[in-house]
Amino acid sequence: MAKKQFKAESKRILDLMINSIYTHKEIFLRELLSNASDALDKLAYKALTDDSVGVSRSDLNIRLAVDKEARTLTVSDNGIGMTKEELENNLGVIARSGSLQFKQEMAEKGQEDEDTSIIGQFGVGFYSAFMVADEITVTSRASGSDTAYRWASSGADGYTIDECEKEGVGTDIVLHIKPDGEEEQYSQYLDQNRIERLVKKYSDYIRYPIVMNMERERMKEKPADAGEDYKPEWETYTEEATLNSMVPLWQRAKKDVTQEEYDRFYQDKFSDFEAPLATIKVDAEGTVSYKALLFIPSRTPYDFYTREYEKGLQLYSNGVLIMDKCADLLPEHFRFVRGVVDTPDVSLNISRELLQHTRQLKVISTNLEKKIKAELSRLQKEDAEKYETFWNAFGRNIKYGVVSDYGIHKDLLLDLLMFRSSHDEKLTSLAQYQERMAEEQEFIYYAAGEDAGKLGKLPQAERILDKGYEILYLTEDVDEFCVQTIQEYEGKKLKSINDEDALPESEEEKKAAEEKAEENKEVLSFLKETLGDKISDARISRILKSHAVCMTADGPVSLEMEKYFQRTGGEMMAGMKAQRVLELNPDSPAFTALKNAVQTDKELAKKYAELLYCQALLIAELPLEDPSAYTDLVCSLMK
Repeated sequence: MAKKQFKAESKRILDLMINSIYTHKEIFLRELLSNASDALDKLAYKALTDDSVGVSRSDLNIRLAVDKEARTLTVSDNGIGMTKEELENNLGVIARSGSLQFKQEMAEKGQEDEDTSIIGQFGVGFYSAFMVADEITVTSRASGSDTAYRWASSGADGYTIDECEKEGVGTDIVLHIKPDGEEEQYSQYLDQNRIERLVKKYSDYIRYPIVMNMERERMKEKPADAGEDYKPEWETYTEEATLNSMVPLWQRAKKDVTQEEYDRFYQDKFSDFEAPLATIKVDAEGTVSYKALLFIPSRTPYDFYTREYEKGLQLYSNGVLIMDKCADLLPEHFRFVRGVVDTPDVSLNISRELLQHTRQLKVISTNLEKKIKAELSRLQKEDAEKYETFWNAFGRNIKYGVVSDYGIHKDLLLDLLMFRSSHDEKLTSLAQYQERMAEEQEFIYYAAGEDAGKLGKLPQAERILDKGYEILYLTEDVDEFCVQTIQEYEGKKLKSINDEDALPESEEEKKAAEEKAEENKEVLSFLKETLGDKISDARISRILKSHAVCMTADGPVSLEMEKYFQRTGGEMMAGMKAQRVLELNPDSPAFTALKNAVQTDKELAKKYAELLYCQALLIAELPLEDPSAYTDLVCSLMK
């Protein structure tokens, strides 16, 4: 028969589909297997409505065959098959899909149901085979017909359709694999083990058996008369192997699956030697229907807090892998979750790798976010030990979630937050803190630093703790940014112990503090003049009780933030410095000594000023500009 031209826009369109749409050539096998599965679905449906078909679902399968010498890979199914007209329409017109038309016809009749899952709906996946094949032959015999037809093409130059012989209903697709090139080793698609791995990766959950004759090796049976010097011999044999498992775990009812099976699935699927901390099973129906099986890991992946870590859930459409890591299904604050989502409602464009519409994914993502939050909340309330394990692994990521996107997720994540506390130095939530608050307590107090054990000993903490009030210890870089984003919880403001108004003052106390500041103006002026640009201000402290000195900061950048910017910000953030304030206790012996020296011995007063400044730096765990000079200073005063 004379060669016919494709009815779409010829070579340019086919070249675009083959070379641009698919980023991984191995996808071709997934597409062909999905088409074969569709053909089996169609015949199974026809058998339900036509007694003459005489086929049961157990009779249906897909077969793969490799011929290395001929360089062919064959994909066969005993499904519905195609007539000459269907071959012309489905394969002669690029981007036409018989599967899509079949599904639309069923929907119009009101006969579409979940047992008839048509995977390929855009009629393009077949052409992906030209990425690895220089010639494709499709031999098909339609159900109910005695005549078969062969469609053949070498690419965009066109195709032929001829009548032929074929035993049995179904379709055989024979790919003549391209010769190897400098950049591509096409012979890998003639390797049985490679084919088996691709089936496992992309098509493991197609509901029909995918069968291939596999060459195996085994040790020959030892002859009865073999002597002591007998050396074992190996032989090659062929066995028919089913390459796919067919029924995914997430499709089974929860009551029919043990936790051990879920754990084993997680560990095998996601290469983790530990069982997951929690398992979340979702079976949703509605505007978007999907099944999901999610896992919260019990440990932090080694690369979790690096740029190399890729978040995302495996996305399936009716058991066929669409994306290995679909980032759109997980918000950044729950990026640690692993698992799978399977939905028949994901709209795909001509490649199953690129999603055409995100509305469905957005719906799924929003629902999953709620499910994950609910499971974490349940753990927090019902299993404190497990939640602490989770928090130690991923708590920092939850805090980043509070801070990110200008705090739009804070209300969702607020109750999940945990901090060390002065109450018992264990982790506590904001809700637990509030339950323990004294009736007259106005604020939720916090202190920021590198070590919880040291924070309770800060001079600024003394007056708060003496009141019997609890302090949250913020020991991670993100913590202060986190509390500044939160600002308040259930009507109670979060307050730094460094703030002057952290404890309410009576009018008498305010007046007394102002009088002390006025009385000591000369000393404060001397300090500012002596220390220069090392501090932005020196003041009589309202936050010190028995200690002589401390360092605080004015403005939006705290001392801990300054440390963070210095460590991580590079040149751009190096200028982000706190406005350092030297605070002094006017009732301390050290201040009295300073005040006397200002009036009688200015050189000694300068030494005292430098000493107090360095002591404040040490308390705040800020670096001394010159540790050697500080040591000399201390020694010079030891007379």
